[in-house]
Amino acid sequence: MLLASMEAREKALAKINLGLAVRRRRPDGYHELHTVFATVSLADALRLKATPRGIQLSINGGQVPKGAANLAWRAAERYLEAAGWPGGVAIELEKRIPVAAGLGGGSADAAAVLRGLRRIYPAPVDLRALALGLGADVPFLLEGGLAEAEGIGERTKGLAPIGGHFVLLKPPFALETRAVYAALVPNDHGPPLPVAAILEALAQGRCPPWRNDLEKAAFRLKPELLRIRQALEAEGLCPLLSGSGPTFIVPQTETDLADRLRERFPGFWIQTVHLEKG
Repeated sequence: MLLASMEAREKALAKINLGLAVRRRRPDGYHELHTVFATVSLADALRLKATPRGIQLSINGGQVPKGAANLAWRAAERYLEAAGWPGGVAIELEKRIPVAAGLGGGSADAAAVLRGLRRIYPAPVDLRALALGLGADVPFLLEGGLAEAEGIGERTKGLAPIGGHFVLLKPPFALETRAVYAALVPNDHGPPLPVAAILEALAQGRCPPWRNDLEKAAFRLKPELLRIRQALEAEGLCPLLSGSGPTFIVPQTETDLADRLRERFPGFWIQTVHLEKG
């Protein structure tokens, strides 16, 4: 097997959801979704090095699982197995994306490992199939950009890129995706998103007609999230929970918005980002 490179460096871009509709619960327990994925400038950094055998994973920053409990490790295992174990890999992961924040950090890391290993050990491996086995949003994060997604998030359609800056605001606690979905009730389900209207409003700097059907379940689990949303709305802003939360995305309406929110919400993780093409 050809060894194309001894080393690969990858950026694992975070994702946000520019709206998320939960359509129904499927017989297999998953939920049918309609969402708009977008990658942003916040990213983890990965360095992959070829080794004779095995998988090594070192992590700097972030309280994340080690070993086989980590999505990056599992992505490496699945690629190397599919490629016939041509060698091993040592992965250095620098975490910058908050954990359990609704920003797809673990999925982004997994996608980055798949891309990096394809460069180190080229093989006729179906990356998208491997990605879907790791998580519903990993296939989108293989390429990133802007995309409309359906199914459990795996059926994606690329959209023309738009510009945009957002402030990400995460309270000082995590929220597990599985718990949020478990808290959903049928009344939380909603119609498809008005995708064109959302993107047009964002491009024009207007408050978009977006919504996130996971918000009600998240608010039931963490009532303080509702109070945060109400406080942001009282500031004249248009907040939306990203994914299963607890991070809110807020269109940046003024250059010093992040500083103003840091004063209003001390102890929160707050960062300005822009949309990235991937």
